[in-house]
Amino acid sequence: MNELAARFKHNYGGFGLEVDLRLPAQGVSAIFGPSGSGKTTLLRLIAGLERATDGYLSVAGSVWQDAGSFVPTHARPLGYVFQDARLFPHLDVRRNLDYGMRRIPSAARRVALDGVIELLGIGSLMERKPDRLSGGEQQRVAIARALGVSPRLLLLDEPLAALDQARKQEVLPYLERLRDTLDIPMLYVSHAVDEVARLADHMLVLDGGRVVAQGSTIDLMARTDLPLSGDDAVGALIEGRIAGHDETYQLTTVDFSGGRLTLPRQARAVGERVRVRVLARDVSLTLTAQTGTSIINILPAQVTGIASAGPSQSLVSLDLGGTTLLARVTRKSVDALGLKPGLALHAQIKGVALVK
Repeated sequence: MNELAARFKHNYGGFGLEVDLRLPAQGVSAIFGPSGSGKTTLLRLIAGLERATDGYLSVAGSVWQDAGSFVPTHARPLGYVFQDARLFPHLDVRRNLDYGMRRIPSAARRVALDGVIELLGIGSLMERKPDRLSGGEQQRVAIARALGVSPRLLLLDEPLAALDQARKQEVLPYLERLRDTLDIPMLYVSHAVDEVARLADHMLVLDGGRVVAQGSTIDLMARTDLPLSGDDAVGALIEGRIAGHDETYQLTTVDFSGGRLTLPRQARAVGERVRVRVLARDVSLTLTAQTGTSIINILPAQVTGIASAGPSQSLVSLDLGGTTLLARVTRKSVDALGLKPGLALHAQIKGVALVK
């Protein structure tokens, strides 16, 4: 069966982790949650770096832990990328990569390291030692070293957490390349909604050591009953296709189930599948379609739910012809507009960002 199935009961330092989960053994699955929710501990249990007294783990039909057996970390076909690169400071990049490859006999190598080096753009760094690399370069080398063991599962524990925003934006496109090119499932731990929105197709949400939700990233990000809903960056993901470009005004249109969105000109081909993100704070509501406004994206919608988002704020779920959108408005606006499930209105979208 092409999935990762795990059940763990694990107590440590006064905190208990108890999870029962099934994740696809393909693509990128994000393990998301606030600090202290158990994300890293879950990843370490999957890696075998910690052992739950009560645990079961199978990956693509291969059992790594059950009541009678425990496969040690060195015997599990996985790669692990930590928050910090953990490169050997006395070795240059080439020898750091060789260290990983030496663990795997030539006949068992499934990943061509030359291809990984090209995908990660580190070919020019081979003779440098870690102290001559930027933080982003170090993480790319660490990812290449993890892939050098030809893993059947790649674990990434907040690999961008130690980087500033500029370095994060440097590394993210390389992670997308790996996702789109290599047939290796990845578990990606993060508490950053923007990273998850960009990289993950599947999502597991942890809170207080428990699984509170698991499913497609698009579905879970549109829910108002999860811990991420209180984040100022909460928003909906919309999948669509590039419909065309307006060269006069340097705009691009994206068609999706429920309408069309216009955003700044994108270097994407017409017909290409894309994913866009609309933050709830960038959506306002009106009972009638407005004219004489600078807002371009105004779409008919129907209210499907209203949830509290703090003392003065509400999060409104909207249906746009089968696509979910979220709007953050004041409680006063909810009452003034008479918002309730089933009400037809218009969503005014002030900002749209392409994420994929």
